[in-house]
Amino acid sequence: MTAERLVVIGGDAAGMSAASQARRLKGPDELSIVAFERGNFTSYSACGIPYWVGGDVAERDHLIARTPEEHRARDIDLRMRTEVTEIDVAGQRVRALDLGSGESYWTGFDKLVIATGARPVRPALPGMDAPGVHGVQTLDDGQALLESLDRAPGSRRAVVVGAGYIGVEMAEAMLKHGFEVTVLNRGEQPMATLDPDMGRLVHDAMDGLGITTVNRAEVTAIRTGSDGRVRAVATGDASYPADVVVLGIGVEPETTLARAVGLPLGPHGGLLTDLSMRVVGHDNIWAGGDCVEVLDLVAGRTRHIALGTHANKHGQIIGSDVGGGYGTFPGVVGTAVSKVCDLEIARTGLREKDARAVGLRYVTATIESTGRAGYYPGAQSMTVKMLAEYRTGRLLGVQIVGRDGAAKRVDIAAVALTAGMTVEQMTALDLGYAPPFSPVWDPVLVAARKAVTAVRRAGTA
Repeated sequence: MTAERLVVIGGDAAGMSAASQARRLKGPDELSIVAFERGNFTSYSACGIPYWVGGDVAERDHLIARTPEEHRARDIDLRMRTEVTEIDVAGQRVRALDLGSGESYWTGFDKLVIATGARPVRPALPGMDAPGVHGVQTLDDGQALLESLDRAPGSRRAVVVGAGYIGVEMAEAMLKHGFEVTVLNRGEQPMATLDPDMGRLVHDAMDGLGITTVNRAEVTAIRTGSDGRVRAVATGDASYPADVVVLGIGVEPETTLARAVGLPLGPHGGLLTDLSMRVVGHDNIWAGGDCVEVLDLVAGRTRHIALGTHANKHGQIIGSDVGGGYGTFPGVVGTAVSKVCDLEIARTGLREKDARAVGLRYVTATIESTGRAGYYPGAQSMTVKMLAEYRTGRLLGVQIVGRDGAAKRVDIAAVALTAGMTVEQMTALDLGYAPPFSPVWDPVLVAARKAVTAVRRAGTA
């Protein structure tokens, strides 16, 4: 028998997880695997780049889970520095361009995995491509930024454009390199994944760390000097000196190839798949990772979330399906955590505006507590905000800002959201307790109790 051929476009989390899992289930005599990666690295943690740049991770290679040589040793024909430029769906083939030699050629497939990831948002503004302006999407980006930091003049001023996860993490990294840091944020408060009242807590903490955050700042241009390097970032009414600019504006699905051949895309531009991660309407094409949209289990709509956790799960499911096994990806609740210095930031589920957008009525409860028993040394405060559905009391979302282990408490809420629990049911959760780890009433349960009261009051209004 002639082995089937699996072609994988993209050599990072989703793509190589899919290839590796398929190989575990089928040997090379049953399934040949060809993977194309246009970059220089495979299977690495893009989420770890800010911590490598900031010095928490000592070496770039510590972020690499598996090298090209390790993949090839498992009978995966991995072709680096090779970009897929075209998909022929009807002919079941892809055109690839060897970026080193310039050679272009076609490769046929029986099964195809699209794992093209996401691309950073890079506004078409004057000076955006000037030396000293950096994105942080790939390991090459991180290396280029580190080299730029070493070349920065004595004034050492950094401007970070964007105040989402990457923006605040890179602000911390610049601070650790001894830069004077300004964050330009077009929103009302930093961390737009939080409600503005919780974002305000992040803003205050960043100010306390010496990071200047400018909200409602729309960048209009990058200004350069006579040498062509960045010198300042201009907004509508001000100019901020900069020796280095870091872009943390966010990402969008990289679906150029898919769009060109009419594969189904969702409202956020990501590929649409079924529960087994097959592209809708195509039995022999799968997609996973940052290029797809996934179902939000709370809102009941698809959304785009670029996280390695989801990408690796997608890859495992795809590889199982391709290899003759079975798996499904039911959806997400939107859990994410981050930090800036010792401030921890977490969210899961819906914000207030998300709930309004899907027509849900809700109540809110916000509490302040500590991560340990108040009398235990080192206890520090945290703020927990909870959204519950009007009258039913179904949990809709949780946001946490604090220190001392605050962020991972959001996992309690993520499980409750996935299970469809009410805030009243949450108050009975049997959580671990000892003074070094929690007060008698964990902060999440304190918020749930207050949310129960808000739900009951709403029911009598």
